[in-house]
Amino acid sequence: MEQRHLGRTGLRVSRIGLGTLTWGRDTDEHDAADMLKAFWEAGGTLVDTADVYGDGEAEYLLGRLIDGLVPRRDLVISTKAGSVPDPDRRVDGSRGHLLAALDASLARLGTDHVDVWHVHVYDPATPLEETLQALDLAVSSGRARYAGVSNFCGWQLAKAATWQLAAPGARTRLAGTQVEYSLLQRGVEREVLPAALDLGVGLLPSSPLGRGVLTGKYRHTTPADSRGASEHLAPFVEPYLDDTATRIVDAVTTAADGLAVTPLQVALAWVRDRPGVAAPVVGARNAQQLTAALSVEALSLPDEICRALDDVSAPVHRYPDHDWSTL
Repeated sequence: MEQRHLGRTGLRVSRIGLGTLTWGRDTDEHDAADMLKAFWEAGGTLVDTADVYGDGEAEYLLGRLIDGLVPRRDLVISTKAGSVPDPDRRVDGSRGHLLAALDASLARLGTDHVDVWHVHVYDPATPLEETLQALDLAVSSGRARYAGVSNFCGWQLAKAATWQLAAPGARTRLAGTQVEYSLLQRGVEREVLPAALDLGVGLLPSSPLGRGVLTGKYRHTTPADSRGASEHLAPFVEPYLDDTATRIVDAVTTAADGLAVTPLQVALAWVRDRPGVAAPVVGARNAQQLTAALSVEALSLPDEICRALDDVSAPVHRYPDHDWSTL
């Protein structure tokens, strides 16, 4: 698998990442082992997790599989901290919480460092410089090799990345930002993507298949074994089952038929090759789904297909997000 630099750093990652959102909950150890091995054998390196996935079970499961199944040195492990399962305070970006969460992640993963450590979400109740200092301490102590953020909007990313660049050598630059990005969710193109490109931060798109909708599986019905039929994930899928999404999925399906490939391959290739993208993170539930995603490696979409998909899925960009001279 082709390797790409994560942002303006020396870290190289596989251009498809393996997500573990369902590990320890909907994906058991057997399926997780099959996926990790298939991913590694295909040349994949980037494995993404978070301390809240499965209430810690995803990290614990990944830790059990490292070395016994796949050498730790062959993986780029990314995890996140700052999202908390507390209905009264859903985010905690304080230095104390973040560093304690990192130590707990390392214990579950059974490793002395993670390759990329992300702040999971912006915390408006904590000074940003305090949150970012946790990243600096993690890198300077060797517990994390690189640092990033996740789910930051455009101004939050720009402020964080600029703060880190203001003291080179003393602060660690942001390597990546993980945000939802797909043909069904192009909101990041308004401000997040321009900020990332300008400041050298690599994009790690989550839900690159539109929460599974871009595979076409929901065109006529909701499969019984799908996330859309899952009690705890159905609300996650439902926003992408509207008329706008239907038009986009139909266009993806038409493109796939013309290229003799699958809608999944078309949708994933589109986001993988967008400017600024380092690696879409695919959250497969089993090895069969992952194998289908990995098969996109040999596919590059023709320019005319990309333009057609761009047109049908184009978000509305108006002042001041759009170039004023064209309004």
